[in-house]
Amino acid sequence: MNQRSAVRGRPSGTDGSDFSYRMVVDSRYTKVAKVKSRLAKLIIVQVVTQLMIAANVFVSLSKNESPDRVSVVSLGIGFVSVVAGELGRKKSRSNFLKFYVFGSSMAILLSVAYLAMSNLQLEAFQNFTSLETLKIAAVLLGFLVQLFVIGTTISLIKNMAPPKRAS
Repeated sequence: MNQRSAVRGRPSGTDGSDFSYRMVVDSRYTKVAKVKSRLAKLIIVQVVTQLMIAANVFVSLSKNESPDRVSVVSLGIGFVSVVAGELGRKKSRSNFLKFYVFGSSMAILLSVAYLAMSNLQLEAFQNFTSLETLKIAAVLLGFLVQLFVIGTTISLIKNMAPPKRAS
């Protein structure tokens, strides 16, 4: 009995005629994988912006100044929602993702509202080494990232839902 030698590139035991039985992955599952990857990058950027705001709070504490209560509350809401977003992304939990979008939106809107109501001076924009400039940059970056987070998370939730049957 002569055995055929395995052709390079093809697993042994197949002759290539089983291609019609192989399954094809539905396009929405590949979309979910791509959107999850994009959301992971956005969550990392959100963590960086939260850390920038936290650094601002800790520096003001080290100078024996009272930290902004709004910043502290925004940080708390932001970190809890980022953790929920990461869990929702990894485990495909749409309720966690919805909480993540709501919580992170509230955190960034709270920071934006506080910056809008605070008396920002022109010197804060001219002196790029001040803590105010760091805080302003972090909040503006967070707001911009939040716009992408909302769209990405809505797309992910929509693609994770089972397809509706046509009746």
